[in-house]
Amino acid sequence: MVKILWVDDEVELLKPHILFLRTKGYEVDTCNNGYDAIEMATADNYDLIILDEMMPGMTGLETLPRIKEIRPTTPVIMVTKSEEENIMDKAVGSKIADYLIKPVNPNQVLLSIKKNVHSHQLVTEQTTADYRAEFGHITSQVGQADSFADWCAIYKKLVSWDIELSESTDQGIKEVLAYQKTEANNEFCKFVRRNYQSWINRRDERTPVMSHTLMRSNIFPVVDENRKTTLLLIDNFRYDQWRSINSMLHPWFDIAVDDFYCAILPTATQYARNAIFAGLMPLAIDKLMPRLWLNDNEDGGKNQYEEDFLKRQMQTMGKSYRYSFDKLVRPEAGRKLIDNIQRVYDADFSVIVYNFLDILSHARTETEIIRELTEDEAAFRSLTRSWFEHSDLFTILKMLSERGHTVIITSDHGTIRVTNPIKVVGDRETSSNLRYKTGRNLNYNMREVYDITRPEDIQLPSSALTSSYIFAYNSDFFIYPNDANRFIRYYKNTFQHGGISMEEMIVPFIVMKPKQQ
Repeated sequence: MVKILWVDDEVELLKPHILFLRTKGYEVDTCNNGYDAIEMATADNYDLIILDEMMPGMTGLETLPRIKEIRPTTPVIMVTKSEEENIMDKAVGSKIADYLIKPVNPNQVLLSIKKNVHSHQLVTEQTTADYRAEFGHITSQVGQADSFADWCAIYKKLVSWDIELSESTDQGIKEVLAYQKTEANNEFCKFVRRNYQSWINRRDERTPVMSHTLMRSNIFPVVDENRKTTLLLIDNFRYDQWRSINSMLHPWFDIAVDDFYCAILPTATQYARNAIFAGLMPLAIDKLMPRLWLNDNEDGGKNQYEEDFLKRQMQTMGKSYRYSFDKLVRPEAGRKLIDNIQRVYDADFSVIVYNFLDILSHARTETEIIRELTEDEAAFRSLTRSWFEHSDLFTILKMLSERGHTVIITSDHGTIRVTNPIKVVGDRETSSNLRYKTGRNLNYNMREVYDITRPEDIQLPSSALTSSYIFAYNSDFFIYPNDANRFIRYYKNTFQHGGISMEEMIVPFIVMKPKQQ
C-alpha cells in the first residue's frame, strides 16, 4: 500500500480529501506543522509527502530542505494559496515533484499522486497496450515494403518501440517485439538480396543514397547552404544510439533532418568509410588508386587515406571549401582537438571521425566486464549515453553550436548482436570478419548466405581471380568447424558488423542547426 504524509496547518479541513484518498486504497497520515513532519518523515518511509507552503512556525519552504535531507528520493507536492512567482521559483528550485494552488479538489490531488507514484507502472501498461495494438500494423508494413524508404520507416518504428519497452517488466511483450524484429530483418535481408546489385550498378529513383553517393547527394549540399558545417562521422553508430543521446543536444541544436542512408556491403569500415570519402565503390578505388587500397588479406591499416580520398572527391566535384580533417582514435585525441579547435572554426567544412563506439563494440568481445555492462541493446544504449555525456565529443559539439556551426552526424555502418552460428570452411587466406568472408576456397550452404562469386558484380575488388564474398544475414555469424563450440561461446551475443541487417545497413543521417544565441 502507498503511504502518504499530508502536512497542513488546516488539516482538519482536508478530511473529505483524505477520506477520498483512503477509498482509493492509499494510507494517509497527517500532521499540522513542519516540526512534526520532519519527525514523522524520519521515523517512517513515506512514498509521497504533500506539504503546505504557508504554515506558522516553520513554513513549507523551510521544511522542504530538511525533509529532502532525510528522504532525498521521496517526491514532495507543494500546496499553496500564493501564486507569487518567487515562491514558485523557490519551490521548483528545491526539486519539488509538483505544485498545486489552493483550493485543490480531490481529483487534482489524485492525479498528482498518480503522476508521481504510479507513473512508471501506468506508462509501462499503456506502452504495452499501444504496442499490442500496433503489432498487426507493423506486420502489414513489413509484408508490403518494397522500397528502401519503406524499410527505413519500419526500422524507425521498431527502434522506437524497443526504446519505449526497454524499461518494461513484461518479459512476454519484449519477446514478442524481439520476434517481430527478427521476422522484419529476415524480410529485409530478402529485399536487399533482390535489389542490391541493381542499386550498385544502376542509378534510378528507387536507388537509395548509399555510402559512395553520400557526399555528393547529402553532405555537399548542406555545406553549400551553410556558412560553417561540421561532419561528425561516428564509427559503428546506430539509430537507436542516436536516439539515446539526441535529447542531450536539444539545448544547443535544433534537428533539421532526421533521416537515413544505405551502407554498402560489406558493412565494414575499410569498405564503407573509404567509399564515403572517396565517393567511389571499393573496386573503383582499387583501380584508380591501387596504392591507397589494401585488400583484407594484405597487411597494413585499411583506412589510412581517408583525407586523401576526401580531397580528391572535393576536387572532382569542384568544391573549393577550406576544410579540416581530424580522426579521433585515442582518448587524448579529443582533448587535443579542443585545444586546437580554432582550425575547425576557421574551416568552411570540418570533418571529425570518431572511433570510440567501434572500439567499445570490439572491447565487448574481448573484455568480460564490458560484456556484462552491454548485455543487450538497451544496456549498449545506456552505456553510449553515459559515455557521450562525459565525452570530449559532447564538449566539442557545444563549442560548435556556440560558434554557429551546422553539424551533420552520421556513420559508416551500424552493428548487430549476433546469436546464430553458421559454419563456413575457408583456407588461411580467408578474411577473419564474422559477418562477411572473402577468399578463394569458401565452402558454405548457399541458402544461409548472400554469396557473390563475381565480386565485380557489386563493385568489390578481388584479392585473386577466384575470390568470392559471402555475407551473413540477420543475427548470423560465421564460424569454422574446427573448435566450433569454443568459438561460439566466445562470440555469441557480441556486437558485430559486415553483413546484412537493418541495424548495419540503415544508417542515421542527422543535420543539426545551432540554437540562436
